[in-house]
Amino acid sequence: MSAVASVVQGPRRVLGLLLRTTTGKVGLVLLVVAVLFAACGGFFAPYDPTATVGIPGQAPGGGYVMGLDFIGRDVWSRVLYGGRSTLLFAVLATVVTYVVGGAIGLIAGFTRSVIDPLLMRSVDILLSIPALLVMLLLVTALDNSSPVLVLATSLVLLPGVARIVRSATLEVSTRGYIEAAIARGEPSRSVLLREIAPNIGGVVAADLGLRFSWAIILIASVNFLGIGIQPPKPDWGVMASENRVALATNPMAVVGPCLALALLIVAVNLVSDAYIRQLDRSSETQ
Repeated sequence: MSAVASVVQGPRRVLGLLLRTTTGKVGLVLLVVAVLFAACGGFFAPYDPTATVGIPGQAPGGGYVMGLDFIGRDVWSRVLYGGRSTLLFAVLATVVTYVVGGAIGLIAGFTRSVIDPLLMRSVDILLSIPALLVMLLLVTALDNSSPVLVLATSLVLLPGVARIVRSATLEVSTRGYIEAAIARGEPSRSVLLREIAPNIGGVVAADLGLRFSWAIILIASVNFLGIGIQPPKPDWGVMASENRVALATNPMAVVGPCLALALLIVAVNLVSDAYIRQLDRSSETQ
């Protein structure tokens, strides 16, 4: 099967596996709702998310679905706007992680030379440093711009992806069709991209949900600590942090963005879990 055909059929197979279970169906529905909410919610916001419209800390009611935050901004409007940055940065960080980490894992697992231990020991060093510490060091040492935040998140997630892809590559590279491709004199790049990469897609897809969830959590954590996205830009992590002072008068100012984060993470985990279970069952029946 060509690489192009594998790319086309890959998403169809994933969708087919998910639709076989109730968990997968529920997860897909929740994921679509969460993604649409995060990506498009701002279009339905009743107020400007940065404008003061009433009494600070006002409880829900009087036209304010979730009340007002600590300086009188509409919480519902800010929740609708606040998911864009979290979703966008998490997606970008996950893509960068799999491109770089996947390349490292493929090369390390395929070469089986001095390059393998050299790459993987470098990855192990990075893996030994606490994730949040790496992000804090990078964001504070450089700046809290969006590219730095995405880069820091990718760097934290990279070791796990590299190790998983390497293990999958080691297992696939011993199969007959890989040895036949090498015997035909196909270049290493062609073998990696056309033979190995499409055949470890299931492993990568099974791991994708976990990495994406971690990206969301890490980005929200840094924003919560106040060294990521800065106010007054609406962001779920920032909102949960800055509205702690209004927790007694309007708990929804904190609960609202936390629930939105939870919905997105739970949806991703349900989809990921359903896919892994179905993938295991398919492997057992083969």
